[in-house]
Amino acid sequence: MVPMALVAALRPKQWTKNLLVYLPLFFTVGESWRPQELGAALDLIGKSTIAFVLFTVISGAIYLINDVVDLDSDRLHPRKRDRSIASGRLGVRAALAASFVLGAAGVAGSFALGALFGWVALGYVALMAAYSLLLKRVALLDVITIAGGFVLRVVAGAVVLRVLISPWLYACSGLGALFIALAKRRSEAAMAGEDAAAQREALGEYTLPLLDQLMAVVASSALLAYTLYTFTASNLPDNHAMMLTIPFVVFGLFRYTHLAHKGQMGEDPAEMLTADPPLIASVLLWISTVAAILVLFRT
Repeated sequence: MVPMALVAALRPKQWTKNLLVYLPLFFTVGESWRPQELGAALDLIGKSTIAFVLFTVISGAIYLINDVVDLDSDRLHPRKRDRSIASGRLGVRAALAASFVLGAAGVAGSFALGALFGWVALGYVALMAAYSLLLKRVALLDVITIAGGFVLRVVAGAVVLRVLISPWLYACSGLGALFIALAKRRSEAAMAGEDAAAQREALGEYTLPLLDQLMAVVASSALLAYTLYTFTASNLPDNHAMMLTIPFVVFGLFRYTHLAHKGQMGEDPAEMLTADPPLIASVLLWISTVAAILVLFRT
């Protein structure tokens, strides 16, 4: 039972977050791919895939630390109390040992892949460890730290390929991640009610009106940043065709906000992004439209 409990504690559904390391690959291959360059494209795909695996291993180690730190508060939560460590299916010592092995293996593999990539991965470990041990208890810093972790995934994806990515893309990634983190906090606060502070210390500092205002500000900023990106980034087609993707981003932001207010799904971003058909459709349409534009109108 312990191996299955360990796998569950690594949160397989959350591994989808690490797909962000493929974002630089998506734009790099889309901008420059030619049929005769298939070998080079496969090499880039291979490097990005290794980076994805390494970040999955590292994030799994962080999840174990996080669940050990949150053991008592998770037992008060209606859903988190069923997690492997909170429920007792996985012991604390076993979880910490597994976390050390996975973390060490992930960081060592990252430096083997490339020195700069290794430093980015180590920075991610340090940031997320600080989040689990301290920053998650500080309102506002908690959601900013989560967003920083998402941006570092994108940075890692660019570093492993040794390519430059538009700063606008980093801004959009960070703002999008911040929006998702705020939506998660809103759902947690709504579900917890008067027990918010007991379930998460920083949660007691938030109110639903405050979170709604912050979500509105960040969503507007994300949309503005993405809109500016589509017609100012130097590595995009000169005919501004990328602006055709803006409606998908608008719908995605609106849909995510709707779901965060509607029920419990906003508490788990990975579940929301993989279980809601309209949201999935908007993401797939965005991906396919961006790919078509980069291939058809590549500079």
